[in-house]
Amino acid sequence: MVTPIHPPLRESVLAAFEAAKGFMPTDEGLALYAAAADACQRLALPVLEVGTYCGRSTVLLAEAARAAGTVAVTVDHHRGSEEQQPGWAYHDPALTDPQTGLTDTVPFFRRTMHFAGLEEHAVAIVGRSAQVATLWRAPLAMVFIDGGHTEAHAAADLRGWAPHVAAGGVLAIHDVFTDPADGGQAPYRIYQEALASGTFIEAGGQGSLRLLQRVLVQTFDPYPPKTVGQ
Repeated sequence: MVTPIHPPLRESVLAAFEAAKGFMPTDEGLALYAAAADACQRLALPVLEVGTYCGRSTVLLAEAARAAGTVAVTVDHHRGSEEQQPGWAYHDPALTDPQTGLTDTVPFFRRTMHFAGLEEHAVAIVGRSAQVATLWRAPLAMVFIDGGHTEAHAAADLRGWAPHVAAGGVLAIHDVFTDPADGGQAPYRIYQEALASGTFIEAGGQGSLRLLQRVLVQTFDPYPPKTVGQ
């Protein structure tokens, strides 16, 4: 199980997190930071986030990586997820590029990282998660899935990125709701799939954030563990 051993979150980073556009509550953010900092310290590997948006959770992962001498990678196409498109509940007109008429969260992400003082500790990949995952080869201390919440997108994120979590590393999934009245069920289903695979065990959580830890198994492993050097 993950036992957080981490440096306290700097007040300036917490302020940048709370000032950024996004949907993660502070208590969940602090739990994410603790798990990321612990995983980075133990494994000395990068962390990776699926779903950058405006960088609210990225600052926490970048701070955890900075303290451990590693880096946070964040992947997003920056055009907004399904529920953030015009006419949907989470659409924010302020994020629309007046030249293209499309959502573009890149400038907001860059400002968030700048004001957090963490630009040098985060690597942003602008692209679709499934495409980037096919190119990725390095092991990771943590994967945080908070991208598209359709069944297809969530399943692709899990199957594309879970294999890259190193043994002892953490798989974090956001917006996991057991009751459909509280939110979409796709994150809950991939959380169940990860547990059913036998390669992840419960490692805590907070609110809708679930934390799972990668373990070595003797039986067939649908997500073969990555080790340093693979």
